[in-house]
Amino acid sequence: MPEIGIIVGSDSDLPKIENCFNILEEFGVDFEIIISSAHRTPEKTKEWVSSAQEKGIKVIIAAAGGAAHLPGVAASHTTLPVIGIPVETKISGGLDSILSILQMPSGIPVATMPAGKAGGANAALLAISILSLVNNDYSEKLSRYRKKMAEKIFDRNAELSASGYKNYIKALKENK
Repeated sequence: MPEIGIIVGSDSDLPKIENCFNILEEFGVDFEIIISSAHRTPEKTKEWVSSAQEKGIKVIIAAAGGAAHLPGVAASHTTLPVIGIPVETKISGGLDSILSILQMPSGIPVATMPAGKAGGANAALLAISILSLVNNDYSEKLSRYRKKMAEKIFDRNAELSASGYKNYIKALKENK
């Protein structure tokens, strides 16, 4: 049974938030994905969001670009937490999407992530954090995940110290 429901406004959004799926799979979180537009299929969107809690979904992640109304529309049809991922567009790297999700009226909150790949990753991690309130396994996995991130920084500092900043920067440029 899925604990997280993911709704995207277009199939073109799927590759843009792939980090979200990868992290949820890494943590062993069951999730469901649906393509449904706030504008082109509003009744389908309302029906899916309204029935999410009955299906065991505890958090909804909604990704949308441009006008990016999908996260807000989703939040208006449920009391579940909704996390909005602004999909990058050609307008200022997705600033239009970010502002559309961020500027929700009082009473209908949507957590807003950054645009781009970090948005998908952070949405998954926030959803897992919410689930970890009642699932210690997720809490322990989050702790290990963060510890691994810290270890990577320690390793990079050791490399920087050993090679010097010029060689370190040169190696970074070569690995791009």
